[in-house]
Amino acid sequence: MSKIAQAFKNGKAFIGFITGGDPSMEKSEEFIMEMVRGGADLVEIGIPFSDPMAEGLVIQEANIRALSEGATVDKIFDLVASVRQKTEVPLAFMTYLNPVFNYGYPRFFARCAELGVDGIIIPDLPFEEKGELTDVAAGFGVDVISLIAPTSEQRIEQIAKEATGFIYVVSSMGVTGMRSEIKTDLPAILEVIRGSSSIPTAIGFGINTPKQAGEIAKIADGVIVGSAIVKIIEKHGENAGSYIYDYVRSMKSAVRELD
Repeated sequence: MSKIAQAFKNGKAFIGFITGGDPSMEKSEEFIMEMVRGGADLVEIGIPFSDPMAEGLVIQEANIRALSEGATVDKIFDLVASVRQKTEVPLAFMTYLNPVFNYGYPRFFARCAELGVDGIIIPDLPFEEKGELTDVAAGFGVDVISLIAPTSEQRIEQIAKEATGFIYVVSSMGVTGMRSEIKTDLPAILEVIRGSSSIPTAIGFGINTPKQAGEIAKIADGVIVGSAIVKIIEKHGENAGSYIYDYVRSMKSAVRELD
């Protein structure tokens, strides 16, 4: 069983996201540990990028803050190394293809394997072109997490059959960000996925309240929350730690009720 699969083995998983280096590397480490303490089963760490096309304004601005503070890929790896001294919770990067390509695929995934990064999510990597990266990642034991969106349609089965780690189901059209209502027919998408794969499914994009998390956990194996956590950091800055803990704990409690 991969490290990521272990995040789902004890019931419904809560997955939290932060942008690495926002507002600093030291605080990112603290905030990750507060998420773990609050019950996060897997943590996504965003590698800042200048053109995060899948992100809404909240995470876009987090990328700008992190880059302004000097965030680099190597510094994010240093952050992971420090986090790994404190926890074995599964970790996944969320970034774009350009930083990985420029770093060099073998070098990048060798560092992931060395430091304990278990997976990576790359929204701008087309399914048809993923082979150039997935084979290298697999050689180092890193899962490339597949995304399935409402627009995937006929490709859902094919994506699901080849997925590793878990399947990231995008709840809504558009970019990341908190939403008051999610109207996508998610049960229909999940039915197709489960007809093609036994890999865990987690739903993200727009989820921000315990009520929403509980509803999503009824149909999926996990719930992903990013913008709401990043918004807490935007509001409270370096003092966000306790607020992140309280928020993650409330969201995990809502998910746990379905276990």
